[in-house]
Amino acid sequence: MTEAGKILITIGIVLVLAGILISSTDKLPFIGKLPGDFLIKKEGFTFYFPLTTSIIVSVILSLLFKLFNK
Repeated sequence: MTEAGKILITIGIVLVLAGILISSTDKLPFIGKLPGDFLIKKEGFTFYFPLTTSIIVSVILSLLFKLFNK
């Protein structure tokens, strides 16, 4: 298998895992509601920035990639 094939398979697996995570966020009450996730609501305007959730997801993905790279 070529290097490009391995990269495409890895990207596909990551997309599937992201889809599973997105579809199961209703069942995980802490996702998106952690301290450090910003939610600003004003009349006619809502801004949401999941900073802490993004950092945790990044760390988990980094560990998974490091694990699968060895």
